[in-house]
Amino acid sequence: MMPPFITVALCTHNHADRLARTLDDLAHVQSPSQPWEFLVIDNASSDATPALLAAMDWRPEGVEVRIVREDKLGLSNARNRALLEARGDYLLFMDDDETPDPAWLTAYERAMREHQPDALGGRIEVLFEDGARPRWLQDELLGFLGKLDHGEGRWLTERATPIFGGNFAFRRSVFERIGNFDARLGRLGSANIGGEDTEIYRRLLEHDCRVRWVPEAIIHHRIQTPKLRRGYFLDLHFRQGRMEGVRKRGGGSHIPPLYLYPQVARACGRALALRLRRGADHSLRLEMNAAYFAGYIIGWIKDAA
Repeated sequence: MMPPFITVALCTHNHADRLARTLDDLAHVQSPSQPWEFLVIDNASSDATPALLAAMDWRPEGVEVRIVREDKLGLSNARNRALLEARGDYLLFMDDDETPDPAWLTAYERAMREHQPDALGGRIEVLFEDGARPRWLQDELLGFLGKLDHGEGRWLTERATPIFGGNFAFRRSVFERIGNFDARLGRLGSANIGGEDTEIYRRLLEHDCRVRWVPEAIIHHRIQTPKLRRGYFLDLHFRQGRMEGVRKRGGGSHIPPLYLYPQVARACGRALALRLRRGADHSLRLEMNAAYFAGYIIGWIKDAA
């Protein structure tokens, strides 16, 4: 058998219910012209995930399916395990709560062959699978649920146009230049930590890597609406602020610089004013800013948990 051109890596942790649909939906993805393999990284799951994977009967013709368990918890640890296990020239990542467009994989293959990039990113749409979208979930917040669209196909060269972990790919050899995923970042079990995808995108740019935007490679991120809470967004920003505070402080004093306090006060004041003026359905974005600055100060004072 010829070595695979693409390795599709799916990292999963305790999402057996979501994973079952993802595996079903993958059966409808069009196979590329070159060989590919499907690699599942079971990241220390303690629910029904191992049993589900053991019983998985989705085996595309000519595609090798491998299941590997990574006991060190953390999405970045799972992705780094995929780097060790993958055999394809390109490594394509997806999450366990996503539905790919049927042409997702062939669109990536075409871009890989035509442009030979170091990394690629595709469009992500948000799919509310359990009901109506909450009123407070304004359009500006959809990016925090993974929605991403940079328009027409092009090379990405700016920090303001990142690629997201729910739908990105890399030439496997590029990690020898830029290093692996930062294990301090990324979801850790139920801990709402992110940032690993934008951090590695910045490393790609710093190493002058060629990053291609592929809008035809579409993934639908499925959102379970009843589980969608304002607290998710506030917690995400608090944790991101806390980690950034630790990073900025470095080995310096644990006493935050005085200029931070007016910033926190202004952020809280703006959020409160908008909530009083227009109601909670419109103020969440500013409340997230306030949570970020609060986390930043906490992170400066003490190490991130």
